[in-house]
Amino acid sequence: MSNKTSPMETATAPQEPAGTGKLDAKPPAGRVTYRDIFVRWVWLGWVAFGGPTAHIALFQKLFVEQLAWVTSTVYLELLALSQCLPGPTSTQVSFALGVVQKGVTGGLLTGVLFQYPGLLIAALVGAGAANVLKHPAPWLHGLTSGLAAVGVALVASAARQLTASTCKLRVTMVINAAAAVITFYNPATYMFPACILAGGLVTLYTNRKQVSTVADADRVEKLGVDRIVGLGLVLVWVAVLVTTIVLRRRVDYDTHKPLFWWEAFFRTGSIIFGGGQVVLPLLANEVVTTGWVSESDFLTGFALVQAMPGPLFNFAAYLGAVIAVNAGVHAVVGIFTCWVALFAPGILLIYGVMPWWGVFRNFQTYRRMLPGLNAAAVGLIVAAVFSLTFQIYKASPFPTTTICIGIIGYCLVDFLSCPAPLAVAVGGVLGAIGWAAHMI
Repeated sequence: MSNKTSPMETATAPQEPAGTGKLDAKPPAGRVTYRDIFVRWVWLGWVAFGGPTAHIALFQKLFVEQLAWVTSTVYLELLALSQCLPGPTSTQVSFALGVVQKGVTGGLLTGVLFQYPGLLIAALVGAGAANVLKHPAPWLHGLTSGLAAVGVALVASAARQLTASTCKLRVTMVINAAAAVITFYNPATYMFPACILAGGLVTLYTNRKQVSTVADADRVEKLGVDRIVGLGLVLVWVAVLVTTIVLRRRVDYDTHKPLFWWEAFFRTGSIIFGGGQVVLPLLANEVVTTGWVSESDFLTGFALVQAMPGPLFNFAAYLGAVIAVNAGVHAVVGIFTCWVALFAPGILLIYGVMPWWGVFRNFQTYRRMLPGLNAAAVGLIVAAVFSLTFQIYKASPFPTTTICIGIIGYCLVDFLSCPAPLAVAVGGVLGAIGWAAHMI
């Protein structure tokens, strides 16, 4: 029997986390405690600037490379799974990372800790502070431009390293590039899962004669709920979606306002792939065209939420507060209704699908698709590097300086192994200095 490793096994073999030799004191995957989770995540939501793709890069730097809590293979599988499900991708990954460590409670802990800073800020702004912050201090624009620049640098660093680890064969290199080109050219929501599925089908064909098994390092013991409960959660999502859509059409807005708000946000959260910036135009269609929120208040919140840490889906808390106040309802009702409704589909689905993912990741069909799934998922991150770069360049008060800050941030995180939160802080400081010095 030959001892040679097949190309399939080489492509899916787990990569040794960078800097492993320096992390001997860190708890390995499977022995992470609740205290470890709390210590690492309690501050993460406060420094997670830059949107969902930057969050994915931040998780990869911290939990794959530095702490080695999960292998690169497992992380990429969770990323691809989240990108194929409706809902906020970075939030779903945050829950999944907790689930594979400590099950249901671990996922709740990581998910809540990741979201609460942005939730608090957005809720407070929506409940009244928006009137004060409609014209924020000019230096704040410089600060946020610097933060965004380093956020893109984190994405670029993650894209380079993930591409190097997933695209070792010509076919996966082509899949990666094709996914990046297609999603950059046409960033429609359906393109994200479509490209990932297409990449999997390509390697399903090219690897049709090969056999692969899950490596010991890539085995996952914690999957959250069991499969029956997982199926039940998916059915709950479907039932809530259908029920609220039907009920909304049978009642009047004046007497059932929270139901209308819930249905609009729950339905939006159920059809969004990729999350983040994708959800904003859909929300505008739901809340501005209906007159629930003025265009001015929506744009104010849109500008502010991009300067907030954590998931961009926290914008729902701001909108919920404004909607409720405008409707003569207590702000807390609007915050709770809209925020929970927008996040609920994605959270129900990640908890519902993970136990089934634990089963089908052992199937040969899935194993053969895995290199293509991963390569396409990373291709989406590659595309995001370019789209985000153009976005921050156009939005910055000093575009050239912003690109320079991004280059500095990339050197810090990729060449000098600077902790991501510190690099983000440096970017914010440089942005403020750039504003004060009237740089271009």
